[in-house]
Amino acid sequence: MKAIVIGIMPQEKIRERVLSIARGEYKPKASEPKIWFTSMRSLAEVLSDENRVLLQVIKDTRPESITSLAEATGRKPGNLSRTLKTMSNYGIVEMKRERNHVRPVAKATEFRIVA
Repeated sequence: MKAIVIGIMPQEKIRERVLSIARGEYKPKASEPKIWFTSMRSLAEVLSDENRVLLQVIKDTRPESITSLAEATGRKPGNLSRTLKTMSNYGIVEMKRERNHVRPVAKATEFRIVA
């Protein structure tokens, strides 16, 4: 599993960058961050110690559902679901829909932060 590169930049700069890419004025390099946070504080909330342990548990146990992950971690399914949704929004976790449940998949357990 490859490390995900994360960038930290003010919201306005992120917006300018995205618009520049959309207009074709800028082509990002492969080594540039794919995930952006507006502050170290918001990054710290998403990649807290507890959430990095959660990513490792997902990688190691490959749970079939949020319920089985909740049992493995001792966390409540509702709380866990919110955390996974946030991580999914940033592209750190993928939520795969299968039959009548959702299976979380960790996309990375290592991160390189560019500020």
